[in-house]
Amino acid sequence: MLSGVAAMQLFSALTSFVVMTSGDAETTRGVLFWLLGSLSGAGWTDVWLCLAVLAFALMVCLGYARALDAFAFGQNAAATLGVSVGRTRLVLLCVTALLTAALVSVAGAIGFVGLVLPHAARALVGPGHARLLPVTAVTGAVFLVWADTLARTVLDPQEVPVGVVTSLIGVPAFVLVLYRTRGT
Repeated sequence: MLSGVAAMQLFSALTSFVVMTSGDAETTRGVLFWLLGSLSGAGWTDVWLCLAVLAFALMVCLGYARALDAFAFGQNAAATLGVSVGRTRLVLLCVTALLTAALVSVAGAIGFVGLVLPHAARALVGPGHARLLPVTAVTGAVFLVWADTLARTVLDPQEVPVGVVTSLIGVPAFVLVLYRTRGT
């Protein structure tokens, strides 16, 4: 199922890229940019809003770092270790939904950053969430800036939606992660 999602995202990004470069309809271009994500419309007010929501979400998630570590062994093991599974899931779901809503409202849907970068961060610092969460946030931010720079310069003067770049990089990386974890 996850492979199908990855393939769908890749072909969706390629289709959108073809549509965007084949015509000059400004409405189509605007819709594509939002659907595929773009940082070009973000201003400093948006940056500060997203930073505040991110700081809040990161603090809450760091507060649940031990519970997240316990979830690595499964729900039953986490409950045995004293984690309130239902409450923890509800709080983390609400916080991540808030963070996602704030970021998508500013930049649109940008695929694969949150799906692939945690695996890269885990390779750098290990599975402990107290270190993994901040490193993932920084790694994701650096990657997104790099991808946005590439998106703005690869077809200069035309800008490619950053979601196209993240998908073209993220799909192969995701397939590699699936391939490596297939045997475990």
